[in-house]
Amino acid sequence: MSRLPTLRQLYRRLFDRYGPQGWWPAETPFEVMVGAVLTQNAAWSNVERAIANLKAVDLLDPEAILALDPQRLAELIRPSGYFNVKARRLAALCRWFVERGGLGPLGVMETGPLREALLSVKGVGPETADDILLYAFHRPVFVVDAYTRRLFSRVGHDVGDYPYDILRLWIEARVPREVKVYNEYHALIVRHAKEHCRKRPLCEGCPLEKACRFAGRNA
Repeated sequence: MSRLPTLRQLYRRLFDRYGPQGWWPAETPFEVMVGAVLTQNAAWSNVERAIANLKAVDLLDPEAILALDPQRLAELIRPSGYFNVKARRLAALCRWFVERGGLGPLGVMETGPLREALLSVKGVGPETADDILLYAFHRPVFVVDAYTRRLFSRVGHDVGDYPYDILRLWIEARVPREVKVYNEYHALIVRHAKEHCRKRPLCEGCPLEKACRFAGRNA
C-alpha cells in the first residue's frame, strides 16, 4: 500500500471525483434542525418525505409543531422511522428553540456554549448537535458519523474506537478550519460511502482504491 494519505489529500481526491455536493438541502436553518433530528437512523429520502408532509400542512415551524397533537406529529413524520420517539425529540428541540428566543439569540452565541446548549436537549447527541452547528449555524465543527470512521480506518487511520469528540478534534486539527470545507468533506464522505465504501465495499472505480486496505477483498 502507498504512503498513508493525509486527510487533506483524501478530501481533494473525493472532491475531484464527485465535485461540490450542495449539502444540506434545506430552505431555512430551522428546516436543517428538523432534518438533523429526523435523519437519525434513517435514509435521507425518507426524511425528505417526512419534511414534505410537514410543509404540505404548513407545519414546518417550531410553534406550530409544539401546538400539534403528538400523535398527529408522529403520523406526519412516520416516513422517517421511529416516528413516536422522533416526535418527542422534535418537540423537545422546538421547545428549546422557542424558549431560547429562536435564531436571533442563538445565532450570536459562541460555538462552545451553543453546542453545550444543544446537547442539553433530550434526544440531541453529538452528531445531531454538530449537524445543526455546521449546517444551520454555519460553525466550523466537523460532523463525525459511521461513514467517517469506516473510511478513515480503511485507508489506514485507525480511528474506529476513538470517542466521538476525540475523533472530531483529531480531524479538525488536520483539515482547514473552514465551514465550506467541513460542509463539503462531510457530504463527500457520505456520497463516497453510498457509492463505494459500503459495509461490503465496491472497489471497482473507487478514487481511494490505491490507499485502501480493503481494496480487492470482494474480488
